[in-house]
Amino acid sequence: MNILVIDAQGGGLGKQIVQALKEKYKDLEIIAVGTNGIATTNMLKAGASFGATGENAVVVNCARADVIVGPIGILLTNSLYGEITAKMAEAVSLSRAKRILIPFLHDDNVIVGINEYSIKKLIALAVKEVEKIL
Repeated sequence: MNILVIDAQGGGLGKQIVQALKEKYKDLEIIAVGTNGIATTNMLKAGASFGATGENAVVVNCARADVIVGPIGILLTNSLYGEITAKMAEAVSLSRAKRILIPFLHDDNVIVGINEYSIKKLIALAVKEVEKIL
């Protein structure tokens, strides 16, 4: 099972996702892909098995993933303060993987109709969705 965690900026959300998954499944292999080196490094420090950085890493690993976990912004071109390119968003969108998206947005995007959960609660819900697949 190829679990892919994608994050941008400082990788804080991705780091928390990796930590939460590793707490429950110590032997789970997680690929961390950051839009920048800081995001990737922080997810690796959290326990990701492998890490890669940048647009091509997103494209290649989305094609190989069974599950993709990350902020919903990974589907939106130019989101996360411009770190998500059109190719990245397309790769996530076209992947055959199950996408588990956390409604954590930056910029001018709003999703109506969702509950105002804490980041900790959203991550716990995401982990439960991964558990259903494993």
